[in-house]
Amino acid sequence: MKTGARAPNAAPPAERWHRIARAQAMERLGSDAERGLDSSEALARLGRHGPNELDVAPSRSPWLMLAGQFTDFMILVLLAAAVVAGVVGEPQDSIAIVVIVVLNAVIGFAQEYRAERTMAALRRLATPHVHVLRDGHPVEIASPDLVPGDIVLLEAGNLVPADLRLIESAQLRIQESALTGESQAIEKQVRRIEAGDAALGDRTNMAYKGTIVVHGRGRGVVAATGMATELGRVAELLRSASEGQTPLQRRLAQFGRRLALGALAICAIVFAAGLLRGEAPAIMFLTAVSLAVAAIPEALPAVVTVALALGAGKMASRNALVRRLPAVESLGSVTVICTDKTGTLTQNRMRVEAAWAAGGRHAIGSAWPAGEPWLRLATALALSNDASIADDGAEQGDPTETALLAHAREAGFDKTELERRHPRTHEVPFDSERKRMTTVHRHDERVVAITKGAPESVIRRCDFIAMPEGEVPIDADFVVAEAERLAAEGLRVLAVASRHWEAWPESASPDQSERGLVLLGLVGLADPPREEAKSAVGECLAAGIRPVMITGDHPVTARAIARRLGILGECEAVMEGTKLAKMDADERVSCAARTAVYARVSPEQKIRIVEALQARGEIVAMTGDGVNDAPALKQADVGIAMGLSGTDVAREASALVLMDDNFATIVAAVREGRRIYDNIRKFIRYAVTGNLGEIWTIFLAPFLGMPIPLLPIHILWINLATDGLPGLALAFEPAERELMRRPPRPPDESVFARGLWQHMAWVGLLMGGVCIATQAWALADGNAHGQTMVFTVLALSQLGHVLAIRSERDSLFALGLGSNRALSLAVAATLALQLAVIYVPALNGIFHTQPLGATELALCLALSSVVFFAVEAEKAMARRGWIYRERPAGA
Repeated sequence: MKTGARAPNAAPPAERWHRIARAQAMERLGSDAERGLDSSEALARLGRHGPNELDVAPSRSPWLMLAGQFTDFMILVLLAAAVVAGVVGEPQDSIAIVVIVVLNAVIGFAQEYRAERTMAALRRLATPHVHVLRDGHPVEIASPDLVPGDIVLLEAGNLVPADLRLIESAQLRIQESALTGESQAIEKQVRRIEAGDAALGDRTNMAYKGTIVVHGRGRGVVAATGMATELGRVAELLRSASEGQTPLQRRLAQFGRRLALGALAICAIVFAAGLLRGEAPAIMFLTAVSLAVAAIPEALPAVVTVALALGAGKMASRNALVRRLPAVESLGSVTVICTDKTGTLTQNRMRVEAAWAAGGRHAIGSAWPAGEPWLRLATALALSNDASIADDGAEQGDPTETALLAHAREAGFDKTELERRHPRTHEVPFDSERKRMTTVHRHDERVVAITKGAPESVIRRCDFIAMPEGEVPIDADFVVAEAERLAAEGLRVLAVASRHWEAWPESASPDQSERGLVLLGLVGLADPPREEAKSAVGECLAAGIRPVMITGDHPVTARAIARRLGILGECEAVMEGTKLAKMDADERVSCAARTAVYARVSPEQKIRIVEALQARGEIVAMTGDGVNDAPALKQADVGIAMGLSGTDVAREASALVLMDDNFATIVAAVREGRRIYDNIRKFIRYAVTGNLGEIWTIFLAPFLGMPIPLLPIHILWINLATDGLPGLALAFEPAERELMRRPPRPPDESVFARGLWQHMAWVGLLMGGVCIATQAWALADGNAHGQTMVFTVLALSQLGHVLAIRSERDSLFALGLGSNRALSLAVAATLALQLAVIYVPALNGIFHTQPLGATELALCLALSSVVFFAVEAEKAMARRGWIYRERPAGA
């Protein structure tokens, strides 16, 4: 019977596992330290114990979402108004109001449901994974799939996924401050602990869910999962906590409350003025209620949630996983991106960039030179190499070794064939003191020793240098100078030499055997920049965002890569970690203003750099992948973790995870963040301006001696038709042409800045004025269709407005109607619906409209186009810099 398939015996209470010996714990949990659980048994236990998750507030079901659309106060008021309309003898109005409320609820439900599904998908993407033993093999599974009895493999950087009884510990230290408040990491061991009342911090043979492995490695058997863990005991706090609003949502909610108070005051005035004019109280009540519903932008915070969620979903499709929704908003304000070099700006793959032999340099990309000593050098690169070739033909092993092997293969030298002819017989491994390694191979009746390593270690041991004409005495100073020139280009330089022996002196020390060598040549390697990194850096600089490289690599290497990418100018210096450590806070702030590259920096210094930049008013995005990067990621305005190379801890501390570890993805996320914020502003511009147009139209008419120009059904229809489809379609608006050529948005900037509040005020007043003018003309002319004309002008004015505000600066004629097909279709559909309301006889009775003649319709189109052309004129003035000048971040 397989041990891994046994069902667990009666387990002790969660707090007693530390008192049980390893073997006893394994037996009670029905597991095997070498095999783990069988897959079938693990599946059965998952069914019994449930997923390894803490209980949190469940997401709302679709039915609750739909019902929630009818619980808003203003919707309830509107339904009450429908009842009043039915009682006073206006059943068609009552039915129309109910239909409009239902349609509005369907649109709201569709938005919320889509946003909820997007966020659920993002949460699934963000699910942590753990390494366990299953069926005798290490496998990676999702953390929720852990069950009691699983054997979990731990290493530095992991989050402990469940409560574990440790069965193996190799210098394992775990940070348990999340549970105990103790800041010092706890040294772990595997022996049982006698004290039954030992505090959590004293149970050194346990690892608890939610704590962090900061050093060493270990194994543990899962003793408790989900709500049965120690962290589950405080899960009620998590259950009751809800994700807070983003700063933008809070500002819009506050604005909405202020606008609501103003709108309600205006509605009261309109109601009173109508009664004084002798209007029917029921009609005035319905008018006031309808105006309040149309004017109060209660949906603004919800629109922000939808826009941010959909934007986060789009980012995920581009390898940027948003873990915290406010990060989408914050990306638009980023002024500095602090990024690691290796793997983010570079390919994280070593490559031979240069080779030197016989006094000449080989340009990589051209054919490998024929003749000596180039043939001997390439043979040495293939033979003195510990990398291997996988089944798929790719090189595998140490990055430096794989780079040398790949280069030898490109030059036409097959390692397998060479090893068959010249098998390895001995080797002297690399060590950090000698800084070189040697392999010995059979060569005819003799042996050849190939030595490679640091130039300063190998060159001084060479008596000769290989040349086309043979071996000649070496000019060591000349070769060292050449190695230094290669190093100054940011290359890691290796010297390669050889020596023939009749027989290998096995009794000789490395110092004795690695002498009298013949230098074959020098090889320069580098981790080359990603192809897309240079253009991404250029895009950053054009957008007013300063890229800052922070690396633990050598200053010369950092300088070379930074210059190739355009991060560092020719005259700019690299700041080394040793110098940074000697600076006080003020000096670090001053240094941050002029430093683009930090080298030999420890993870602990990253947080100091972030703090210095923030002290200058910068909005900082910071990348990180290690355990020690977590504080800097938390401190940064936008923490960005590496999805491929990063640790669990870094990902948990971050707001954004790069699924491809690519700097260009950060820039793409910034671009998307700016686009989303722009589109939120466009929706606010559109919705609030339209609401103000409706308010002015109804508010001004009585004071100018005219009757109320619109019926309640007209107001509600405009609120549904024009705010509905066109407003939603604004979320699909592409990025502005100059989006990444303008400075970052200041973080304290109001969403109504850069001319937004002025636009809403004057365009709303203009919209109302055009409608009042239409009514005045109809009254003066004795036109019986005046109310329908005002209704049509107001609806068409809002459609013209939404087309005009697609860009804050560029003309619609430059953008074209095809660049946002969703909006063009929405406008066309809304226009068709408006014409149907006017010309379909069955709808005339419901909406109290009359068919317009060709002249009347043409006049409506002409009057409504005033708003469109006025906004186009406003944008023309903005393009010339006459109005709405931008304030750069930090100003």
